[in-house]
Amino acid sequence: MALPLDPNPKFSDFAHPGRLVSPQWLSAQLGSKGLKVVESDEDSLLYNIGHIPGAVRIDWHNDLNDPVTRDFITPEQFANLMNEKGIAYDDTVVIYGDKRNWWASYTLWLFELFGHPDVRLLDGGRDAWMAEERDTSFAVPEYPSANYPVPTVNEEGRAFVDAVRSAVDKGVLIDARTAEEYAGQPNDHAASTIRHGHIPGAKNIPCDANVMANHYFRSKKELDELYADLDPKAETIAYCHEGERSAHTWFTLKYLLGFDKVLNYDGAWIEWGNMVRMPIAKD
Repeated sequence: MALPLDPNPKFSDFAHPGRLVSPQWLSAQLGSKGLKVVESDEDSLLYNIGHIPGAVRIDWHNDLNDPVTRDFITPEQFANLMNEKGIAYDDTVVIYGDKRNWWASYTLWLFELFGHPDVRLLDGGRDAWMAEERDTSFAVPEYPSANYPVPTVNEEGRAFVDAVRSAVDKGVLIDARTAEEYAGQPNDHAASTIRHGHIPGAKNIPCDANVMANHYFRSKKELDELYADLDPKAETIAYCHEGERSAHTWFTLKYLLGFDKVLNYDGAWIEWGNMVRMPIAKD
């Protein structure tokens, strides 16, 4: 059974306030039956130096991705992962992580594709929780298997390269990377792609602009202003370098601003920037 929604007044302005929880709400709910907390970081070792009490770790690289094919895990593997972590189909799952919740958003996006009914994001993520010196634990919990059913994948929230090619120059592509990456300047990700720049026609709105300096999401009004040039009723595709920052933008547009159809191109620049005869721009 789903846990009650967080009544935080800030969330009431968002299109789908039930997809966010505050640290205050989570602190009060820790230990509740039907709640599972998941930490999903870029740096998976952070979990070892302290995590939210009772939280399990899901490693985006090792747990969620196929080791051979560039794709996420199969439905059978997802069910096995849920059983390993003791997550039941009807549990309320709250996900948080480092890097302003980049990979936590990616993990939430995958939970959605696999049809988990109640999955929420911790506003502020690991950064805010630690900055506020909230309770942490070193204990790695072990939960019994809950016989998670093998899900059916719904890829409506996922864009593949053909859809992205069709969207070029239609004004519906959002590049969630930094301005430097968008311009094709040297950056930390440069070694993984042959060419640097952006998809023609894409608008650069870095996902970091979605949050404030304290890592909490900006207000509805601020986010509306940030994405004012977009049509909420048009199909919108977000991309970044690997799919994690675009998942953050996907979450922001879909659940905070209420866009009708938002897709995450998780093939991302790492695919586009390495494909033969694929156009790029640097303007």
